[in-house]
Amino acid sequence: GKYVVCFDPLDNFYIDKPIDCILQSGEHLRCSGYAVYGSACMLVLATQEGGNGFTLDPSIGEFILTAPNMEMPKFGDKNAQKIYSINEGYAKYWDKATTEYVHSKTFPEVGKEKPFANRYVGLMVADVHRTLMYGGVFMYPATKEAKDGKIRLLYESIPMSYIVEKAGGASSNGQHSILKIQPQHIHQRSPVFLGYKEEIEKLYQQYPRHIWAHE
Repeated sequence: GKYVVCFDPLDNFYIDKPIDCILQSGEHLRCSGYAVYGSACMLVLATQEGGNGFTLDPSIGEFILTAPNMEMPKFGDKNAQKIYSINEGYAKYWDKATTEYVHSKTFPEVGKEKPFANRYVGLMVADVHRTLMYGGVFMYPATKEAKDGKIRLLYESIPMSYIVEKAGGASSNGQHSILKIQPQHIHQRSPVFLGYKEEIEKLYQQYPRHIWAHE
């Protein structure tokens, strides 16, 4: 067919078929989406034209468009939240660039900006959804024990990066946009940073000063 579909299945099922056609960068992506389950069930879909959010109406069993033309709050706007989302339990294993960036958000220079607060659920979709709706930065960096990161590139990082970028945010692995990475194998992992363009740019500036190496 004309299109290839890949996704992260809830039951981790696997079909043993040739996968060469699946290994494409996010620059070839045409549609991406995720579902969030909670007090409400929301489906977010992004295409080349942008992103839209739909909420399940259980009374009719259909998804209703409730968030048309989704856009991340712009950094500095009144309602844009200063939140970073990262598992600080792994702080001692982070690379220096991530450590310095998080420290700069937690303890900014006096009078320069207000500190960011950490909000971390532990589910990528939930944390990125909050970042998309309210603003902030989601981070899952490489660590001493996982130098390639833990988030799967093909069916986690790339789809979520596509949605965030279509909403006006940015993505990075510390070097360039997640969407520019060419996957080499289906379960390839990558560090991932998503959120405000301004904050992702600061990470770009931070990472070149540190060659990834752990003693």
